[in-house]
Amino acid sequence: MPSRVRSAEDLRKRTLTPGKATPRGWDKAGDDKGSSFLSDIDAFVNQFLEGTNEPSQEVREESSPGTMGNASGEAGKREDKYVPRREWKIHLSPISAEMKQRQADRKQLVHDLCRSNSTLNFPGKNRTFDDIPNKELDHLIVDDRHGIIYCYVPKVACTNWKRIMIVLSESLLVNGVPYQDPLDIPTEHIHNSSLHLTFNKFWKRYGKFSRHLMKIKLKKYTKFLFVRDPFVRLISAYRNKFEQVNEEFYRRFAVVMLKRYSNYTDPPESVVDAFAAGIRPSFSNFIQYLLDPQTEKDMPFNEHWKQVYRLCHPCQIDYDFVGKLETLDEDAEHLLRVLRVDNIVQFPPSYRNRTASSWEWDWFANIPYESRRKLYKLYEGDFSLFGYPKPEKLLHDG
Repeated sequence: MPSRVRSAEDLRKRTLTPGKATPRGWDKAGDDKGSSFLSDIDAFVNQFLEGTNEPSQEVREESSPGTMGNASGEAGKREDKYVPRREWKIHLSPISAEMKQRQADRKQLVHDLCRSNSTLNFPGKNRTFDDIPNKELDHLIVDDRHGIIYCYVPKVACTNWKRIMIVLSESLLVNGVPYQDPLDIPTEHIHNSSLHLTFNKFWKRYGKFSRHLMKIKLKKYTKFLFVRDPFVRLISAYRNKFEQVNEEFYRRFAVVMLKRYSNYTDPPESVVDAFAAGIRPSFSNFIQYLLDPQTEKDMPFNEHWKQVYRLCHPCQIDYDFVGKLETLDEDAEHLLRVLRVDNIVQFPPSYRNRTASSWEWDWFANIPYESRRKLYKLYEGDFSLFGYPKPEKLLHDG
């Protein structure tokens, strides 16, 4: 094997000093790689992803019901999933038929609605993977050690799943030893992009060849995401970013909301001063901001309220596992078994004080019905793709 292919072992190794997070040296690929670079990458990745001779029965059973219309690969063709060589935890009882059926139903729903002839339409539905700009793929976190790709969705347990990915990738050391307990990871490191292998790092290292490499990993690795009732996710985002002291979100978003949709033409410059004066955008102001056409003319939606179909591209990426916050504990246990990593890490206990679906009516009480209907239309893709019922009582008067 050429030396440059062998050196690609760096794809899965970190150069970290004890107890300190250090980003990898992902330099942009030089122009001297030539056309043979793609074949070199293919050769390395295929060797690296070889895994066991036969994929585990669990991964076979958890694979997608078929290839989506826009996802890569031939329809109906089953690809062998990457399963790394390691000791697996032995379970005395198999994953229940109910849990397997739950996943099959969720994946089938996405598959059906992503067909070009389905009745559901939303922006970007029918584009191909190659049509997605590089910057829109940065929510895909890759773990080469275990063959996993996670698309993180803010306000859907993503902090704990990022903890899990740090443990699995061994990307953070303390006293020269990788963290083993997700809850031991310092909070300031969890969302540190230098600790997560994202598509942006592929781009910096391999340039125009990065898309080709990502396609190989998307075909071979096990891909998952977690979702949540779209309206409840918005409530959670508002509570977290605008009801708590957050200087960044106050300056970037709250000030705009206050100027446009309230009587504060000259709001305080700092969030501390604003809170001291009892000034903050209302939930109604937040909804007005989301519905205002000017908002996305100024900048794209922030990731905390951007639609899941724009963050994770479920019609272009054939996810192997679709988890939900509403069934987080069961889904997390199921997923870690599917990934064959439940011998390495356990999902942290759920935080019980999260925003509940039953609160929706109270939060939307002061939102006009017409605005509620427009908001539903804005997030209809997420409601439908992931099986959340249309909140009819919330959308209609009487």
